[in-house]
Amino acid sequence: MSFLMSRIHSFRHAFRGWHYALRTQKNAWIHSLAATLVFIFAFWLRLPPRDWAVLILTIAMVFAAEFLNTAIESVVDLASPDLHPLAKIGKDVGAAAVLVAALAAILIGLLILGPPLYAQLIFLIPNP
Repeated sequence: MSFLMSRIHSFRHAFRGWHYALRTQKNAWIHSLAATLVFIFAFWLRLPPRDWAVLILTIAMVFAAEFLNTAIESVVDLASPDLHPLAKIGKDVGAAAVLVAALAAILIGLLILGPPLYAQLIFLIPNP
């Protein structure tokens, strides 16, 4: 039974961290809004399961990068409360990881959602 309780506590800590990131990080809200829009479009476009899988993995990659960046920033602030060039590098590189993930997500989203979305929009626009 202690194994089960330790798993429950692990999930509780993870959800607490997720909540903290959403509560304190503005970019996490932007990622959440973008992910919600992607899910709405994917549902509307009736994407096949493989496309859903790629989108879910891509969204998870962005959130994982954002959460790791938040963790890095917190640990750097704890270890180096004063301004230090190495602390800045650590924070900047963490932010760069989020940027890379977000840019990749945009490209993947355009590749997967772009063609069927374009086809739907052309279909909705009446011909003169």
